[in-house]
Amino acid sequence: MIDFFKRSLSKDNLLILMGLTAIIFAFAIEASAHGVTAGDKGYIQESSGVMLLPFIYLGAKHMVTGYDHLLFLFGVIFFLYRLKDISVYVTLFAVGHSVTLLSGVLMNISVSAYLIDAIIGFSIVYKALDNMGAYQRWFGFQPSTKIATLIFGLFHGFGLATKILDYKISPDGLIQNLIAFNMGVELGQIIALSTILILMGFWRRSGGFMRHAYSANVALMAGGFIFVGYQMTGFFVS
Repeated sequence: MIDFFKRSLSKDNLLILMGLTAIIFAFAIEASAHGVTAGDKGYIQESSGVMLLPFIYLGAKHMVTGYDHLLFLFGVIFFLYRLKDISVYVTLFAVGHSVTLLSGVLMNISVSAYLIDAIIGFSIVYKALDNMGAYQRWFGFQPSTKIATLIFGLFHGFGLATKILDYKISPDGLIQNLIAFNMGVELGQIIALSTILILMGFWRRSGGFMRHAYSANVALMAGGFIFVGYQMTGFFVS
């Protein structure tokens, strides 16, 4: 394992690792405040009734700019090549976050956004370690990635619920607007995932994919820890 680690962290890989970590660090700074913008919040609070298109837009916007969600999805599909397999995992993730998004808002479940976002950051760490084969080496068995994707999808949904609760939306048309928001999230997920798959397709054909895969997941893990650190700091400071 030590020899593999040394081979994986060659000079070229270290440069790539440093670059990826810097990018993720920049994303983490913005993601730590990627909740509800003042303009969006003001518009929703001043409106009432069924507003399908605005909520579809808000859901799509949240997912496309939610770097923590996107990094987790990036980790999930990292070693998935067949569209069938990608569809299964993305569906499990979508089911998970849809259930807790809708139930969290309708039941007004109040959970600290810092703690939820910290768990979302941990989900990135978990998937990066999974991609590096850490659990097989450490514990001698491979946890079900499908179950893990569904469970973390539930936490991601609570993260979305905490954001939409921040809107303090009118009860008039609430269910329709929630469904529209969730549709927007799925639309944003499809758009973001399509972009990721296209870029990864070029990367995989370049010949350097497997050579740099380990370093990329180390950077992904580092990004997850950065998210966790930001959110836990915010939790204790606030």
